[in-house]
This record gives sequence, structure tokens and C-alpha cells, in this order.
Amino acid sequence: MIGINSKEKLKQEIIAYVLLIVGSILFAVGDVMFVNPYLMAPGGTYGLSNVLNTVWPWKISLYAICMDVPLLLIGTWILGPKFGIKTIISTIVIFAATFVLESTWGYNPVLHDGEISKVAVDSMVPIPHNGGWFQPDYFLNTVVAGLIYGLAIGMIFRSGATSGGSDIISMILHKYTKISLGTLVMIVDGIITLSTLVAFGDIRLPIYSVIIIFIEGKVINLVVDGMKSYRTMFIVTDNIEPVRDYILNDIKRGATCITGTGLYKGTERKMIYVTLDRSDMLKLRSALHLIDPKAFVNIMESSEILGEGFRALPNE
Repeated sequence: MIGINSKEKLKQEIIAYVLLIVGSILFAVGDVMFVNPYLMAPGGTYGLSNVLNTVWPWKISLYAICMDVPLLLIGTWILGPKFGIKTIISTIVIFAATFVLESTWGYNPVLHDGEISKVAVDSMVPIPHNGGWFQPDYFLNTVVAGLIYGLAIGMIFRSGATSGGSDIISMILHKYTKISLGTLVMIVDGIITLSTLVAFGDIRLPIYSVIIIFIEGKVINLVVDGMKSYRTMFIVTDNIEPVRDYILNDIKRGATCITGTGLYKGTERKMIYVTLDRSDMLKLRSALHLIDPKAFVNIMESSEILGEGFRALPNE
């Protein structure tokens, strides 16, 4: 019989693979139906594939898989087997879903201001698709594309997979240059985004692509970290007991009392370390004004809080 822990682990694995598959399919939807029809390239191998697909027509999925597979092999050779089975599955599912969508749906946009005839081409600055033309709605499409991309990649990250693709290039460069990984990801994706300007000569395309990346990043954070916003407070006060009672009894949270020595006078002081959600932080901050107006308070945003009272520590 499977024990409770094994059952829970099996449940988490099933959820992880559901998130992985749904997120990968959703990524393909965002790319084929929203990003590609508007000739945008918000980073990654699929962003570059969108540009190549328009300049030299061939399926996006085929361009992408021709880049993803060598990158995975090179990345494994240089960086070691750190990508895992889930990243490989994600790569395959995105490829398959993209191939099916572009073979059935084509590259037609979902959001636009209507079909137009070729007679109006010069005056309306339309975008061609499948032999026809449409008048673009750049802003709405960009917002929706960013939301879909962010939700899709966030689900993939939550499943325990990585995005792979062009990120592998950044990881390899990071190993040899020691430039921060975040900076290298921005550089690589920035070059891919700017390729739309070189290919199509339209300054709007890289700008809208950057907006997609920005929205995508915000949504990824929401999906991965949740809606809750936490703050960590360091409180130095001479009225430790009233502050302690307020934290324990009024907002019903735990905290840690740390003893330290002030550098200026060498006086021993006590400091309270506590992590709260935004609403409780505001309550405590207001209470401190009444308890000890001279208290020293440092408030920092906390991106991830794990442990009792917050999110459980991961199994792996």
C-alpha cells in the first residue's frame, strides 16, 4: 500500500505534469495566434523562428526544433545534465502543439480590426496573412500575448521545468564570462527582439515585443509566487514587550527577537525580525507609531517565503 507521503508526492507529480503540458500547449497558442501574425519576436528560439518564418517561409515549429535540440545537447555537454526530463517533454509538447496549430489554424490573428482588401493596402498599413490582409490592433494583441505567454511559462516553471531554448546560450556564456545570468538573458533576448527591426524595418515591432516581455515577466511572477505580497521587517526598539504582544496577540504572527550591539554607542539593543503579508505589515507599522515613535524600522520586499505559516518547503 502506498503511504501518505508517497500518495502526496504522486499527486504533486501528476499536478506538475498537467501544468507542464497545459502550459506548453498554451505557449504554442500564444506564439502562433498572437505573436507571429503581428511579426513580433519576444525573445527565445520561438521568437527568432517567427522572424525566420516570415523572411524565409517554413514552419515555426521546424525552425525552433532545429535550434532547441542542438542547444539541449550542447547545453548538456557543457553544463551537465541539469535540464531534466520535464524540460525535454516541454520542448516536445511545444513543438507538437505549434506544428498542429500552424498546420490547421495557420498564421491568422485572433485579434484585429477587420479584414481589408488589397486596394487599401497603401493607406492603411496592414499586415499580410494567408493571402489576405488585416488591419492590426497592436496594443490589445500585445497585452493578450503577454498575458498568455506569462501564464504559459509560469505554469512550465511551476511544474519544475526550465524554458531551455535560448536560455541555454545565456547559461553557457555565464559559465565562461561570469556576467550575471539575468543580464545575459536580457542581452540574448534583446538581440532576438531587435531582429524584427532589421528584418521588417518597423520600429514598433521591437517596442511591442519588449512590452510583451514586460507583461510576461509580471504574470510569471504571479503564477510562480502567487498573489500574496510579503514584507520582512527589522524593528529596533526600546519597547520590545509591547511590540511583541502586538505581533503575537493582535496580528497573530510569529517573530524572532535578535540581540545586537549598536556600533555608535556600543549599547546592546534588541531587534525583532518578522515577515508579514502587506495588510499585516501596514497594521504593525501604524501600531509602531503609537508604541514607539522613535523605533528604527527597515522594511524589505520578500519574493519567496517558505516554512510554517507560509508556503511549504519543496520536496526536492
